[in-house]
Amino acid sequence: MSTSWQNIQYRLLKSHSRIMLLIWINIAVFLLVNVPGTIGKIFFSSDIINVYSDEYLRLPSSLVRLSHRFWTPVTYMFMHAGVFHILFNMLWLYWIGQIFEEYLGNKRTIGLYILGGLAGAFFFVFFYNVLPVFANDPGLVAGSTVVGASAAVMAIIVATATLLPNYTIFLMFLGPVKLKWIVLFIIVIDFIGIAGFNAGGELSHLGGALFGFIYIKQLQRGHDWVGFFTNMFRKRSKLTVASKNNSKNSANKPRQEEIDRILDKISQAGYESLSKQEKEILFRASKDNEG
Repeated sequence: MSTSWQNIQYRLLKSHSRIMLLIWINIAVFLLVNVPGTIGKIFFSSDIINVYSDEYLRLPSSLVRLSHRFWTPVTYMFMHAGVFHILFNMLWLYWIGQIFEEYLGNKRTIGLYILGGLAGAFFFVFFYNVLPVFANDPGLVAGSTVVGASAAVMAIIVATATLLPNYTIFLMFLGPVKLKWIVLFIIVIDFIGIAGFNAGGELSHLGGALFGFIYIKQLQRGHDWVGFFTNMFRKRSKLTVASKNNSKNSANKPRQEEIDRILDKISQAGYESLSKQEKEILFRASKDNEG
């Protein structure tokens, strides 16, 4: 028990995981909005903080409102509607995000999260203004908003399942279940939910899911769509190395073609199908991706 708790403490406080960074950011934003809001409501009978956060941080479906709240496609993915909303989003991000970073390192995590969230924002705004069931109701379009990290988290979940479809997770009451079946179930539920009360949220989930799927397929073809995020957060050395003898490093660093071949093999037959040498190559590539 103590060992498990120490592992959790390490991951929460000392690891270099970008997943944990995203979790802490989401928690910080949630507390910064809701703690003052709760204090204002209890002691001053004022709900002004919640009103302003909803008005200026949620993503609106109205194109007119969006033009005046152009930052909301980013802010909405770090906001949550309640304790259980953020709890389940962060649990999924923690559970699946660890698997994602285990196989692909941590350089792609933030980029995938943000682009997945933006894809979810696009799906929500686009379909609310195009699908007749929403567009034919001007009041609905004008007043609808979406909030939450679900689209961004879905991008990471689906990306992981696309990379490792046969990865097995133990679920309470169900036992071992392959990741691809879990994701398929979630996507079907989200699709059905478009006809329900949380249509905007379900649309954003599907947008994030689609981006996660396409991203991994493109990555396996050698196209890394979130690579520019890596360059944005990379620390550049001010020193110049005089020697040009890089033969040792070149020999130790796996080639991209080899990594892509191994990722294809994992996608088709699972991680256990890899040889010891292939696992070692993937491990070295993961270490290269840590920053």
